[in-house]
Amino acid sequence: MRSSDGYITMEDGVRLYFQKVGSGSKAVIVPNGFHLLDDFRHLGGWRPLIFYDVRNRGRSDQMNDCAKLARGIQQDVDDLEAVRRHFGIDQVDLIGHSYIGLTAGLYAMKYAAQVGRVVQISPMQPDSAKQYPAPLSYVDAVLADAMAKIGQMMKEPLSGDPEEACKKFWSALRVIYVADPKDAERINWGRCELENERNFRRYWTEHILPSIHSLKLTAEEMGKAKAPVLIVHGKKDRSAPYGGARDWAMQLPDARLVTVENAAHAPWIEAPELVFGSIKVFFDGGWPESAEVVKSL
Repeated sequence: MRSSDGYITMEDGVRLYFQKVGSGSKAVIVPNGFHLLDDFRHLGGWRPLIFYDVRNRGRSDQMNDCAKLARGIQQDVDDLEAVRRHFGIDQVDLIGHSYIGLTAGLYAMKYAAQVGRVVQISPMQPDSAKQYPAPLSYVDAVLADAMAKIGQMMKEPLSGDPEEACKKFWSALRVIYVADPKDAERINWGRCELENERNFRRYWTEHILPSIHSLKLTAEEMGKAKAPVLIVHGKKDRSAPYGGARDWAMQLPDARLVTVENAAHAPWIEAPELVFGSIKVFFDGGWPESAEVVKSL
């Protein structure tokens, strides 16, 4: 399958690394999607896919200038617009996973005229402060055990090989992203060979997370997102509560939800036919049969 890569320079000089898979028109952009590349690559035979590392992540430029990081997720939204312009796409189709699902939603609000269709997979909830009851928030012993292990790691002094420490962290974390523990070995998201990824936790806590907590999305702002949005979410998601997906589907003007019953934060691993089939139907202009119009939590 045809593939190309390179860098895109932002207005402030920061370079973002990208890889394009497949050929043809109507490309789908997948911000921060390199952890999805192997599983989603086959879609490049149907539509070209553009994966890129967001600011200060992956192979994009490493930065020590806090002024270029301070806006957090809002900067990611504007960088996405720069990527769209770079590739000359009039109306962009997007796939956003996890907190990048939130980024895609914010982009659809701010740059509504430039958006074609959006897929949010396991998106972070629109209101980070909201607490959801069971079964809209999945908490179990697997999550508790993983958090305990990671908490212990955080108390340990930094020493030894940073790459090995990163791998140890992901070995403890990856079990929470799947419903069935045997599928945990398929979570290879760490990219621990890259310095940006080894340092991501600090960037997350100092810049990205505060910018997310500062969001106060009103009904008026949500209403600016005119594009059709398909939300795909597992009911056993321990990382992004299922209730958040239902909130997205209720609050966006033109959105529907595909619920994956026995899946966690990576629903395409445990229900590939449902997830990939739904994405194809949606980007071809329709709604999947399983897509629900949500009217209540």
